[in-house]
Amino acid sequence: MANVKIIIDGQKITVPNNISILEAAKKLDIEIPALCYDPNLDVVAACRLCVVEIEGSNKLETSCSTRVRDGMVIHTKSDLVVKTRKDILQLLLDSHPNDCLTCQKAGDCYLQKYAYEYGLKFRDHSGSMRPQLLDTSSPYILKDNAKCILCGKCVRTCSQVSDRMVLSFSERGYSTKIIADFDQTLEESSCVSCNRCVTVCPVGALVDKRAMGKIRAWDGASKVIKCKSCQYGCEFEIKSKGTVNVAVVAKPPANGRPLCLKGRLTTELLYVDKPEAPYRKINGQFIETNWTKMLGIEDILERIDKINAEKEREGKE
Repeated sequence: MANVKIIIDGQKITVPNNISILEAAKKLDIEIPALCYDPNLDVVAACRLCVVEIEGSNKLETSCSTRVRDGMVIHTKSDLVVKTRKDILQLLLDSHPNDCLTCQKAGDCYLQKYAYEYGLKFRDHSGSMRPQLLDTSSPYILKDNAKCILCGKCVRTCSQVSDRMVLSFSERGYSTKIIADFDQTLEESSCVSCNRCVTVCPVGALVDKRAMGKIRAWDGASKVIKCKSCQYGCEFEIKSKGTVNVAVVAKPPANGRPLCLKGRLTTELLYVDKPEAPYRKINGQFIETNWTKMLGIEDILERIDKINAEKEREGKE
């Protein structure tokens, strides 16, 4: 693998020739804002927020999709770059609900973070807003299309598991939206509530419903643990306030880890002090159930009880 020498914001660096400008900037601790980029997903350069200026080029380039070339001189914060990013962010804010104070994603929302960094605010206007298409049908995921910025990360992560592929784009232009199967609710659709989409959503369009109202990003403490339900070892964060564990939140499914509802609920049962009742989807409907049915351990518990009963009888004899 050959190396190339480039300059980013006046800093010289030698990097492999097969990486992107965005990845090269990270090696210099230069953060380039991005909403649709994820190192574990295909690069689509959809949000355009990561644009940079390259000397000798007559247009701005997306740093997530542009590979480094020897001799590149790159500016990540030129006047043109900053203006372009501000324009993009303002357009997103103009279509976004102004409910940051009550949004569960507050403090962990990339749109909020970048708007603050670039000094942008919500503004009154007579233009269109994204329609209020709120899906509350699932006890595990809240889907709010009004907050969706169409980065496509949820669609891409869902499609990485071949037997899922539930989410997709629908409609065109300003009417574009993310749908489940044939524009069904999450309850009606084939969604298995694995929460992959929730872990990669940069805004509040997809939220972990079982953590809502229990803890905010800046509140309490968290500890990362590995799920023990199978060999994949998916990672979860145990969220706590003081000495009380209040919620379990899935971490992004990196390194091939698929995430699943059973693993998440098993972790919740083991660590959360007062876990909510679980739900099973039966014939397109979520039904409240008990933990033994949800985790599929009825037969195991019956077998254990039988063995223990036999041992007790033998001991008496």
